[in-house]
Amino acid sequence: MEQAILLIALGVLFLGGLAADRIGRVTRLPRVTILLLLGLVVGQSGLGLLPEAAKGWFESISVVALTMVAFLLGGDLTRENLASHGRAIFTISLLVVGGTTVFVWAGLSFLGVEPGLALLLGAIATATAPAAIADVIRQSGVRNSFSETITGIVAIDDVWGLIVFSVCLALVHQSEHWAGPILSAVHEIGGAVLLGLVVGGPAAFLTGRLKPGEPQQIEALGIILLTAGLALWLEVSFLIAGMTAGALIANLARHHDYAFNEIERIEVPFMLLFFLLAGASLEFAALASVGWIAAAYVALRVAARVVFGELGARLGRVPRIERHLYGPALLPQAGVAVGMALVAAETLPVWEAQIVSLVIAATVVFELVGPPITLAALRRSACTGKTEKTSLTRNKPK
Repeated sequence: MEQAILLIALGVLFLGGLAADRIGRVTRLPRVTILLLLGLVVGQSGLGLLPEAAKGWFESISVVALTMVAFLLGGDLTRENLASHGRAIFTISLLVVGGTTVFVWAGLSFLGVEPGLALLLGAIATATAPAAIADVIRQSGVRNSFSETITGIVAIDDVWGLIVFSVCLALVHQSEHWAGPILSAVHEIGGAVLLGLVVGGPAAFLTGRLKPGEPQQIEALGIILLTAGLALWLEVSFLIAGMTAGALIANLARHHDYAFNEIERIEVPFMLLFFLLAGASLEFAALASVGWIAAAYVALRVAARVVFGELGARLGRVPRIERHLYGPALLPQAGVAVGMALVAAETLPVWEAQIVSLVIAATVVFELVGPPITLAALRRSACTGKTEKTSLTRNKPK
């Protein structure tokens, strides 16, 4: 009977995901938000319809789904894309990460939060939601300089965020073991890059040989599962490993017509389950447990993204008409932030309740509200791009 219930639950989730995709097309809402809301309804915070065993699926499915996203994001870090948008990608990502950390830390400290706790929350605020942003970009169908730059930023900003978080954790955790967080970050990031190179290098030359032009589906799935499994085994970031391997394959596999075509075909069911189960794991009770500090954290993070996103865009020399769109497009926040919170709570148990409750509460807000804002920014960039082209055409001398 238990096996039957699990199969029925899977079937309902897949069909529900299909319905969510259709609703998104009709209402113009992001598919991510609809899937999260559907998961929230059927999860423990809603009707409690999912079987207990479903909780055990989430970790494995999220690792595979996010590794797929990381491969696709890394695939956009080609020499051509970096030559066109590299300055903007690095300038905006660095300023947004650094600015968010300082802004949230200063704001929370001013409001009376302990400076050490405020600094950790500022570092956690740097994390984004690569899967949500990537899915919104794909759903929007927008392909312009703005979407390409956002994709590049999302691919690397969590790397900067992990570095900043590790430094801040070491500063707050000033003891004889202060070097622990730094060494942990070096292992997680450096090991992931090395793993990505070890997997991506051979894959770039060996895949796509059996069927000329692109890797076969079994090749794509094998590389993803191998990367994810090795990353978990070696205790390094599967996101950074996947991104590194994806970037290497995209730049070296010149015999491929499109190296990631098969990944895009097989990722849909994993992404549907990932967002549905993510929604089911959200807890609205966390919002009420942290009070005004959570509201201040959300407001400060939004303000920091808007201010430093525009400042980075100015310094990155992006078109004037797009500058105010980068900060809002980077609002979604999810699993990476929760992971940082759990590490901080384990290292500094005195603040465990405040950190974990606040970050989970903020995740609920940013996961539900962030994707629609990202989608609006993408559509705005498409409209402004058309307007700019029309204006240039009309003013062109005859």
